[in-house]
Amino acid sequence: MFIVLSGVSSSGKNTIMKELATKRKDLKILEQSSATTRPPRESDKEHNTYLFMSKEEFEKKIQSGEFFEHELVHDNYYGMFNSALEKVVDDKSCDYIRDIDVKGCVNLKRYFEGKSPILSIFIDAPNDVLRERLLYRGDNPMDIEKRLGRAEMERAYKGNYDLIVENIDLEKSVNIINDFIDDFKNKN
Repeated sequence: MFIVLSGVSSSGKNTIMKELATKRKDLKILEQSSATTRPPRESDKEHNTYLFMSKEEFEKKIQSGEFFEHELVHDNYYGMFNSALEKVVDDKSCDYIRDIDVKGCVNLKRYFEGKSPILSIFIDAPNDVLRERLLYRGDNPMDIEKRLGRAEMERAYKGNYDLIVENIDLEKSVNIINDFIDDFKNKN
């Protein structure tokens, strides 16, 4: 099974993903399945989730067809490698989880149809909470406004997800998602 987390910037997708992977022994983060041109953050050191590269390198990989999907978000490219999806389909020993852009999730559901179960979860939080988290993370005011401006577009995709969680309390959000995963697995 593949679990996709999407949501607005600073809603806690990566934190929730890491907590779930710690809590569930049957779940692995699909590491280095994606690439980005954004600079690494301090939090990226704990899990090797992205391959960081220049825009030129990224664009070469686009041209060579290495990405299943890619998106320009906040002036940086993000993309998921085809090889990562093949790994999820082929490896039945565990479930995988990854944060994916809202547009990419729609394409992933089509890709996994008939190949492997996919569970999609949208993570949200009120704008005042998002702003506080972005400030705490050290984003500059211009970037914060850009991210919050994109939030409404991302929220427009909520209807495409199996579960929507408003992440204000991390432990509560993780428990809701964990229970939902169990229910989903019991039905499939």
